[in-house]
Amino acid sequence: MKPRPIRMLLTVAIVIVGYYAVLFFAQRRILFPAPSSPGITSLRNAQFVQIATPTGVVDAYYLAPTSHAAGAAPLFLFTHGNAELATAWVGAFDEPRSWGFGVLLLEYPGYGGAAGSPSERSVTNAVLAAYDWAAHDSRFDSTRIVAVGRSIGTGAAAHLAAGRPVAAVILQSPFTSVRAFARTVLAPGFLVRDPFDNVANLRNYHGPLLVLHGDHDEVIPTAEGRALAAGVPGSEFSLLACGHNDCELPWPLIRDFLSRRGIWPRR
Repeated sequence: MKPRPIRMLLTVAIVIVGYYAVLFFAQRRILFPAPSSPGITSLRNAQFVQIATPTGVVDAYYLAPTSHAAGAAPLFLFTHGNAELATAWVGAFDEPRSWGFGVLLLEYPGYGGAAGSPSERSVTNAVLAAYDWAAHDSRFDSTRIVAVGRSIGTGAAAHLAAGRPVAAVILQSPFTSVRAFARTVLAPGFLVRDPFDNVANLRNYHGPLLVLHGDHDEVIPTAEGRALAAGVPGSEFSLLACGHNDCELPWPLIRDFLSRRGIWPRR
């Protein structure tokens, strides 16, 4: 018989190893859960686009401006939250479309019947390819492509800011990194397969950044958004009266931000 303390230590070690194994293999189901939003059934005002990436073809939906100015249009490139579909956001962008903005709603690999599976690598490939598709389309002003990300989509937007010359970045309900969240569930950082380190990705970004966060966000603490904004010189932080999934994009605030930063209207 082994001494009782040794048996207890072995039991604890087995429990810890088992817990870490579950976290390692199940974490992508946790990070990218099946979308709970059904999206919308009518896409009559949207152009369905398929974009080739190094990890497969991804889907996107283009919404044209409803007000037109001379020349190529500025563009919002939007990356949504993890339990959502891109099509659920079609109506949310009516306001900036009336300003003359086009909108590209990117769908993630494996979402909404799309091919592939979501991961940091596949989502990053998708958002970079979407930018390249837009930058080479004469309908859009490649110098005025604005990255807009929400929740897990802020990770995609931060990767885009690190890899392409975006005009501005707008992050709603962002986090500093997935590793920071892993520590809150007692998981070591080396277990995280998709770290989405927003702090590192924005470290060398020197353009306009607007961080939006709900004052009672029950999923991502407001402190995460504040810390991210504090790490990027010249960024702006705005606290909204909402939680995580009930925050609407504050278009008057965004319009003022873009105007002050000389992005819209064109000066």
